[in-house]
Amino acid sequence: MWLSAREVWNNKMRCPKCGCVEDKVIDSRSSKEGAIIRRRRECDECQNRFTTYEQIEHQRLMVVKRDGRREEFSREKLFSGISKACQKRPISQQVIEDLTQRIYDTISEEYTEEIPGIMIGEAVMNGLREIDQVAYVRYASVYRRFEEADDFVQAVKKLETKHDSATYRLPGF
Repeated sequence: MWLSAREVWNNKMRCPKCGCVEDKVIDSRSSKEGAIIRRRRECDECQNRFTTYEQIEHQRLMVVKRDGRREEFSREKLFSGISKACQKRPISQQVIEDLTQRIYDTISEEYTEEIPGIMIGEAVMNGLREIDQVAYVRYASVYRRFEEADDFVQAVKKLETKHDSATYRLPGF
């Protein structure tokens, strides 16, 4: 359960079981290099234990779509897209979460108001390329709107080329 800024300020959460707002924090842990705080809580009314996560709330970031529309950036949508590309692949949930967080952190650092959607798509494809080639091709097929078999072949051929931007041929070799 994610907390809003007001809930963090009041340090109270509504119990998901009974709805009571009186609880106590029984454990707090920082994770993701301090970007997220995990709190274990216990309801004063029914003693139900539940977990909340606190995260720094960034200024609203708008994604500029291909057709010019603007949509609020959604970390959940980013996670969902990556998860769909990784379905039925030997990729752990933690790897997917880490990639999502890495992309989210990069976007948050580099952009403050608007980000072109193409930048997010390319970041996801670069991340998936490092993790799993099938997930990469799946994502690319949706992102790049593959319509022909040749489009798939070209994406697979890109996987065969080195992704090293600084490979120079040495003299005499």
